Amino acid sequence: MMRLRSLLFAVLFYGGTVYYVLSSFLVALAGTPAMRRHVHQWTRYHHWLVTRLLRIPIEWEGEIPRGCWLIAVKHQAEAETLEVVRRGDTPVIVLKRELSDTPGLGWVMRRYGVIPVDREAGAKALREMLAAGKAAKAVNRAVVIYPEGTRTRVGDMPPLRSGFAGLYRALGLPVVPIAVDSGRAMAGLMKRPGRIRFAVGETIPAGLRRDEIEARVHAAINRFELAAEDRA
Repeated sequence: MMRLRSLLFAVLFYGGTVYYVLSSFLVALAGTPAMRRHVHQWTRYHHWLVTRLLRIPIEWEGEIPRGCWLIAVKHQAEAETLEVVRRGDTPVIVLKRELSDTPGLGWVMRRYGVIPVDREAGAKALREMLAAGKAAKAVNRAVVIYPEGTRTRVGDMPPLRSGFAGLYRALGLPVVPIAVDSGRAMAGLMKRPGRIRFAVGETIPAGLRRDEIEARVHAAINRFELAAEDRA
């Protein structure tokens, strides 16, 4: 039954995504606020499919505060990229440039507000990310970053990428860390029975040394991995 639901989820979600992308060209004529509402409708559609069709509950411990923050999120599956937008206050998302260059979808992402990063571009990519982050801060939008740099498998806790510390220092914003365990149920095409948990950690102040901020964020976003290690 879960295999059938997974296949139906893929058809409905990606089919629905095509609808939202195509209709966004018309929505864009109504202005930026309408486009952002349209994106949030897409995230709510995804949430409904996960919780109702797949029957995978999504549980939140704590709330993402409204306002301008640097939000650091663990990344294991597609689910958190949409769920954090759904629960957040229209945050700007740091993501790999390949996604923002996707025909159609990339245009929607850029109109909503993303910070594309080319991992191969080195210092140039970092300068572009910092400039885009400052632009988001100037209009009081939070910035979401996946500080480990890519999706991780369940149990993996790689070190944070250097871009996180650079963005933290340049923006001078407190950090809201979010732990996620979506990989157990949602990684891959075939979903598995289970649940998705989000845990919003204690806000970490701006202005800390690099080693301290990286250690605190790494521990906070890997809360579920560390708990599993302790149980083992």
